[in-house]
Amino acid sequence: MKLTKSVLLTALLLMNGAAFAYSPEELAKECHKPKFTDFTLSEYKMPDQHQVAPEAEFSFKVPVWTNKDTIKLTVKNQAIPFTIESNNSFHKVKSKLPAEFNGKFLRLNVSAKVIDGVCHEETGWLLKVADSVPAPVAAETAPAPATTETAPAVTPATPAEASPAPTVPAESSPAPAK
Repeated sequence: MKLTKSVLLTALLLMNGAAFAYSPEELAKECHKPKFTDFTLSEYKMPDQHQVAPEAEFSFKVPVWTNKDTIKLTVKNQAIPFTIESNNSFHKVKSKLPAEFNGKFLRLNVSAKVIDGVCHEETGWLLKVADSVPAPVAAETAPAPATTETAPAVTPATPAEASPAPTVPAESSPAPAK
């Protein structure tokens, strides 16, 4: 009987300690920050120095527990318009680089909070936007493509079809001087 009571008392103490680990104070400290993933443009990094197209469209994803009303997208403290497509797993944010940044470096900043508003996250991507895309050259002003002449195909003649080769008169050479 004493053994049973001591086992029950030990079990009760262990369960009580586990219950304290999940107190409201501990849960409030836990934070699931939103993660920004699947960014579709190439970041500017050394040594590649990759540039993105002017006015390029881009997208990225954030988890579904992110409050989509708190998502902010900026470049040089200027808000960038965007759209959000949501499903059960994530929110997909879509936007386009403003034309005024063509040929420049920029940092695309994004921030968001989770649904309970306790945690937030900020990140960004360094980009080098290429200069404006040159207008396509009209067909009239484009140089004509170079053509190469090819010799006609020669097929060997059968003996019955063979004809004597034409004779070419030899060039007359001047007589040697005396």
